[in-house]
Amino acid sequence: MQPFSNNTGLSDHTSTMNDYSLVDECVRGNQRAQKTLFERFAPKMLAVCQRYAKDIDEAEDILQDGFVKVFLKLDAFKQQGSLEGWIRRIMVNTALDQIRKNGRLLGDTDVDSVEFKLDSNDYIAESLMAEDLMKLVMSMPDGYKTVFNLFAIEGYSHAEIAEMLGVNESTSKSQYSRARAYLRERIEKIHGKQR
Repeated sequence: MQPFSNNTGLSDHTSTMNDYSLVDECVRGNQRAQKTLFERFAPKMLAVCQRYAKDIDEAEDILQDGFVKVFLKLDAFKQQGSLEGWIRRIMVNTALDQIRKNGRLLGDTDVDSVEFKLDSNDYIAESLMAEDLMKLVMSMPDGYKTVFNLFAIEGYSHAEIAEMLGVNESTSKSQYSRARAYLRERIEKIHGKQR
């Protein structure tokens, strides 16, 4: 039996290709490679999109828009570093574009004007499952959620976040502090109910 051929004349081995070979095939127009790339990264990227979206429908829209950008820019991927990281940055930027478009970004707040509810023993309860913690993150107001995701999960600095969102660095810091306070309050309520 002869292996199924795709439109590039190559046998279908896209599911076992490494990321760099997969990118090369996608750039050449191999539709099976494009499908493989989508299927390889879509589940992880949907999780990224969900952290910024208001609901699953918006997350799926962000994912779709993000992958359109991925395929349009794929020839610009330098094949240095992680393809997953490169795709993740596109998804995060697409999510931020969606938040801006919907007018859900935070306003400037001076860090000195924020009433901090955190104390020196601030903690995230270790007993919470990751899924429960993500539900709490998803329930945050958009400004808190956006900065929390960018700083705590994606690893951007407050200076980078300020530039990405077009706000002051102090606004990023205050939104992150408010997000932590928000999480702490919710966690304390959960633990209070469990006692």
